[in-house]
Amino acid sequence: MAASRAETRVHFDATQAARIVGVPPPRIRQCVRAGLLTARRDPRGRLRFDFVDLVLLRTIRGLLKRRVPTRQIGRVLDSLKRQIGKRPLSRVSVFVDGDRVVAWDGTSRWQPESGQFMFNFDAGQVVRRATQVAHLPATGEKPPRLPELTAEEWCELAIEIEESSPLEAKAAYHHALDIDPANTTARINLGRMLHAEGSLAGAEAHYREALRRDPASAIAWYNLGVLLEDQTEQDEAITAYERAVRADAQLADAHYNLALLYERLGRERDAVRHLAIFRRLSPRR
Repeated sequence: MAASRAETRVHFDATQAARIVGVPPPRIRQCVRAGLLTARRDPRGRLRFDFVDLVLLRTIRGLLKRRVPTRQIGRVLDSLKRQIGKRPLSRVSVFVDGDRVVAWDGTSRWQPESGQFMFNFDAGQVVRRATQVAHLPATGEKPPRLPELTAEEWCELAIEIEESSPLEAKAAYHHALDIDPANTTARINLGRMLHAEGSLAGAEAHYREALRRDPASAIAWYNLGVLLEDQTEQDEAITAYERAVRADAQLADAHYNLALLYERLGRERDAVRHLAIFRRLSPRR
């Protein structure tokens, strides 16, 4: 007789699951007690987890890391299971955007708790603002139609909504770049947002592409320098900052960062020179 699907599943104990997912065993047991996942027990009463449980644990780990309360995680997972139906949870990314928990299946973004779909450029508030940017009459249609904006207008919209709607702002920058890959403002700002989120590889790629298209961009050189310094690549950071002040000698923060780096490296004369320039440019600091 062929084994049933449940009988052929591979199971892991709490220690193995902890090592695979990166969640301490006590936290795993806490998640089970809180009802965030239903673990099986072997004849000796030990917890057992399958691959589906590991996917859930990985999602839970990301939310706990962003300090989402346990009760809210439970509501999110319950809603998500209903919303995705038979689709595997491994096909859905769940993350925190600002104060919202967001699910993304590669096509749509939505908030699992409310079921509200988010801005794949069809959210009413942002599309209304896009309509205003394009100076188009409001259509009143539901869902509102996306006006045809230029790359500069998408970039302007993204800048305006960055603080209140960072996820939508990133999408707007992507739209700007789809229309005009040479839009260095969109590329630098998108890189800055990724950098702030800790997505350093993506941020560096955007900064370097901006510099490939505009080698004289002081801001791109400066931002790249900050990123390289964050990665403790001091020599490369110095090169980037020097390129930044060569492109814009008035860029005070680049001079300040150079002064600090040169001081760490024992290059006192260079440190004093850049600190003096910084003080001259920023007398009130």
